[in-house]
Formats: sequence, structure tokens, C-alpha cells
Amino acid sequence: MTDSHITFESAPDKVAHRVTKMRPSAVRNLFAATQRPDVISLSGGMPDVSLLPKSAVRKAAKAALERQSVTLQYGGTNGVAETAQVFCDIMRDIGIRHKPENIIVTTGAQEALDLIGKTFLDEGDICIVEGPTYLGALQAFSAYEPDIRTIAFDEDGMRMDLLEEELERIGKNNPRLKFLYTIPNFQNPGGVTMSPERRKRLIELSHEYGFIVVEDDPYGRLRYEGGHCLPLRALDDSVIYLGTISKMFAAGLRVGWIAAMPGVISKISLMKQGTDLCGSQFDQVMAAAYFTETPWQNTLQKFVKVYDKRRRAMLDALDEFFPPEASWTHPQGGFFVWVTLPPYIDTESMLAEALEQGVTYVPGNGCFPDPSQGRNCMRINFSYESPENIREAVRRLSVVIEDKLELSRAFIAAGALKE
Repeated sequence: MTDSHITFESAPDKVAHRVTKMRPSAVRNLFAATQRPDVISLSGGMPDVSLLPKSAVRKAAKAALERQSVTLQYGGTNGVAETAQVFCDIMRDIGIRHKPENIIVTTGAQEALDLIGKTFLDEGDICIVEGPTYLGALQAFSAYEPDIRTIAFDEDGMRMDLLEEELERIGKNNPRLKFLYTIPNFQNPGGVTMSPERRKRLIELSHEYGFIVVEDDPYGRLRYEGGHCLPLRALDDSVIYLGTISKMFAAGLRVGWIAAMPGVISKISLMKQGTDLCGSQFDQVMAAAYFTETPWQNTLQKFVKVYDKRRRAMLDALDEFFPPEASWTHPQGGFFVWVTLPPYIDTESMLAEALEQGVTYVPGNGCFPDPSQGRNCMRINFSYESPENIREAVRRLSVVIEDKLELSRAFIAAGALKE
């Protein structure tokens, strides 16, 4: 009797075409390696939850347990009303006025990104992102097979001159152009912040060319220097705003939100019904309790102080150990520094040698829709490790880079490689 069991290996034609086009997350792939005790991780963008007061976490969890008839039951697709109100209060503090009935509470901001893709993108539609951009957004959008265009940034965020050139090529009110996705505050992976002037110009261009602006703001409250910049959502009601508690409270609870106009919310809600029916009531009530019944802003300031110290340790170590051929961003907040090496250095192939030295990072090409881009770049994170570990990790990484540079210099000298 023959075995008729079907596997993906024996029947690859059963897998949806879009799956074959998707790339795995560089961060997820590195997760197992970061668990090794000899490895210092500069790869994942993890908050340091050990800084959370245990009493505040217990109080929030107890509040959720005491309402088990609600928190252990199914709920509405758009989320718990009191949690939506908490997120409105949080947004009001940074300049956004919004009604709780026009919020969808999501399973982290990652689900929000998938819902944006599912709601707006058909195969071949155009979406614009920063280049590089958050690799999780690329994964979420790529599932819907769009044409993803990238716009480079500098120290003031996405370059509006390059955006205007791209928009001119696309044309005004092109029905294929759906949205522009941006992380204006302490961008992931670049660490840069969009200037107020560019924020204003982006809104103007969205109206002129007829596209939606999707603003992702996971790091906005983690500012270490400089002044507050109004969110894009505060400048224009048509902006879709994505928020999360992952960097302010607990990434493991997986609670985020979408704030948008009523017509947009109704369409996204329809998509969410097919995704998960509803999010975790327990997690949402626990989050609401944390932000209403505990001194969370004091804890947030503790986060800011600790992360700033780690950021300075990383920047100092880069100055001390990295070669003059390297350059990097100087973030005013957030979690990340973006490093650029000479074009003949491939950070993806270099990662194995870095692991041998006991350090990880995210290769730059994972942050572009075209994996041939960003190959000489890397994203390094400073939020999780101690200042001492950060300094040692940068030192180890510099050894690997110097070995690569020494070999490349020899090839250049022999005329086998161009500078």
C-alpha cells in the first residue's frame, strides 16, 4: 500500500504563489542564536522588561483576573472600549485628538500592519516606504504582492525631493498608488527622525497625489535628546496612526492599535473579523489597568534614562572601535543605529563570522524589498544589553569588520576590487 500523505515537499504546487515570494525575518532567524550565553545580541529590538516594577505588573494582572467574566470571554472585534479610551488619552498627550469608537485594538502593531496590507493592497498596487524600513512591515505588505517603492532618508528623515521625483513617475491620483508607510520618530532601522518641515510637506504631497499616509509610532515616547515633533496624525485627520504598548509596557502582551477615520476603521474591522474575530480581552484589560492604575509615566522615564545611557555607550564604542571607512546614524531616541560599511562588504555573509565572535546584528538587506540593496549595511540595537556588553559587542564586531576590510584592501591594492 502506497503512502498518499501529501507534504509541502511532495506537492509544492499546493502552496499559494505569494508564499514563495516571501522572505523570513532576519530577527526571527537569529532568535535561537541570541539565546546562547556566549552571544551578545545587537539584533532584536527588545525592550528591557526587567525595568518594569513587579508591583505594577501584578496590580494590572490582578485587575484583569478580577474581571474574568469579561477577560476570559470573546469580545468585540474592535477591542475593549476602556482600552481604546486609554489609547486616546495616550495620544492626546502627544497632540492627537481622537475618539475611542474610531480605534481598533490589535494584537500588537504587527497585526495592524497586516490588516493595512489586507485592506488596501491588491497584487501590483504601489506602496511607498522608507529605504531601509522595518522588516516586519515588509513581511506584512509582501503577503499581498504589491509593488513596494523605497525612498532614501538622511538625518532629517525621508527625503521629500526623492519622494516628489517618485510621485511624478507614478502620476497624480494613480489608482494603483495606495499608501505611504513611514516611521517618522526614531525610524526602524535607521534611528532618524523626520523634521517638522518634511512632515508638513509629506501631508501636502499626500493630498496632491492622492495617497494615504500610514504613520507607525512605536518609539515616539522614547526621546533622549531634542524636542517633541507633532505626529503626522496631529497634522491631518486622514493619516492612519499605528500605536503599541510594546515599548512602553510589555511586548509579550501583544497589544497595539489603529486610529483612523470612521470609514477606514469600518473596512479594517471587516478584515480583522476574518483574521482573529477579536483580540485577547485579558491582555487589553491588563494594559488598560496598567495605564490607569499605576504610575506608568515614572516607569517610562526610567526606560528613557536607561536606554539613553545604553545609546551613548554604543555611540562611544562605535567612535572608539569602528574603522574610518564606516559611518552610522546618531539617533535622538528609539532603539537602533544604522551602520554603513564600504560597498564591497557584505553584512549578510559576514554574519556567520560575527556569530563565531559572539555577536549578532541584523544585515541591512533584510530591511529592503530588494535583497540586493543594503548589503553593506547593518542594524544594531542598544535597548537590551548593558553598557558594558554593548561596548564589548561593538569591539567584537569591529574585529570581524577589520578582517573583512584588510582582505578587501589587499584585493584593491592588487587591482582585483574597486574601492
